[in-house]
Amino acid sequence: MTEPRTPSTGELELEERSSLRRIHGLSTELTDITEVEYRKLQLERVVLVGVWTTGTAEQADASLTELARLAETAGSEVMDGLVQRRQNPDPATFIGSGKVEELKGVVQGTGADTVICDGELSPGQLRQLEERLKVKVIDRTALILDIFAQHARSRDGKAQVELAQLSYLLPRLRGWGEALSRQVGGRAAGGVGIGGRGPGETKIELDRRRIRTRMSKLRREIGAMRQVRETQRGNRKRYEVPSVAIVGYTNAGKSSLLNALTDAGVLVEDALFATLDPTTRKAETPDGRAYTLTDTVGFVRHLPHQLVEAFRSTLEEAADADLLVHVVDGSDPLPADQVAAVRQVLVEIGEERGDTMPPELLVINKTDAAGDLALARLRHAQPEAVFVSAHRGDGIEKLRERIAERLPRPEYEVDLLLPYTEGALVARLHDEGDVLAEEHTPEGTRLRARVGPDLGSAVLSYAVAGDAARTGGSAADPELPATAAGR
Repeated sequence: MTEPRTPSTGELELEERSSLRRIHGLSTELTDITEVEYRKLQLERVVLVGVWTTGTAEQADASLTELARLAETAGSEVMDGLVQRRQNPDPATFIGSGKVEELKGVVQGTGADTVICDGELSPGQLRQLEERLKVKVIDRTALILDIFAQHARSRDGKAQVELAQLSYLLPRLRGWGEALSRQVGGRAAGGVGIGGRGPGETKIELDRRRIRTRMSKLRREIGAMRQVRETQRGNRKRYEVPSVAIVGYTNAGKSSLLNALTDAGVLVEDALFATLDPTTRKAETPDGRAYTLTDTVGFVRHLPHQLVEAFRSTLEEAADADLLVHVVDGSDPLPADQVAAVRQVLVEIGEERGDTMPPELLVINKTDAAGDLALARLRHAQPEAVFVSAHRGDGIEKLRERIAERLPRPEYEVDLLLPYTEGALVARLHDEGDVLAEEHTPEGTRLRARVGPDLGSAVLSYAVAGDAARTGGSAADPELPATAAGR
């Protein structure tokens, strides 16, 4: 009798998310995850509104379509969408007074209870729109933050999302009615007496102070988690294991590609920002070299700066990699815009670190869903790219070969004779080095391999005299003495 298959971690997460979907007609208020009560995001029946200032009409439509995908991912039902053509967003209402009246009619006609703006609203714009539309108004940033809050699973992921939310909410904090009154002070203190007089502190000031205190605590926690990740990366570098980071636009198929290359079994979902917590798995090149493959959080056009700041320690996984596998959705109407959005964020991270980003290998995914004409255009525009379908497995072997070609090779070539008692060193050479030839002799295992400085120093005493050739650095390099090239 066949035993039942154990579901993977990704399948369990997908089942959990599906079981928590909102049910139409029921109250589905989302409250802020922090201890500071600010506002409730009620994402049920929504109307979208955008401002087209630059670019083509196709780009404006694509941006609003993406906003609709974001809204659906958050669990809402999109009723309608409007686009206003303006040179600049209106400083008071974002879309202008005339369009606000038109939008009010659409909201009333569709029965929507939330309006989502395709852009980041100032506190004044947010207040004006809510007063005139009489429904909740949120912007693109608040929507993305809500999705992140739903999808965060790990401790560091939750902390980073909360920090991003608080950074966004702090300048938009406001109170209503008695919330603006003084806590203590003067005669308004109700006869508190000595110790109760003075200007006191308003409720909104108290909330702001509590938010800043919480943000400071979160930054300390994230800093400690960052140290842990840096230690893990340092261990991989010390053992000379190359690292590859998968980056790309949200929903481009990065997690599917990780599963196809490593059988990782991570969560795969046709939704934006399905992956927030980076996943690292061990992989091997066709010639047997080991490397790590890390799935990172996806990017999006106009990624909120609060998220870039909060997730900086996570995004540094990409900056510290030896190779970036940049995944692009080949079925997207505007793949070039996706590539530009991802590269812009990577450049910002590199500039802040004062470092250059690793080399990039462009991978066009979802070839099974893209049309022949679209693929032909992409092949012409990106001749160096690898075309794959992570879903069907097309092109995966070729991608493995290209990754192997682009990975850095150990810089020293050595010829070794290891006694059979040193089986651990032989295994380490296979895991961390690049074994070029291996032969079993009566005296021991004869190996010709490429190794890094640390491993080279460990096997130095077993070098065969006059046969090994060093291919990098100078003979005076203290990390690997010249005797490694033959004694």
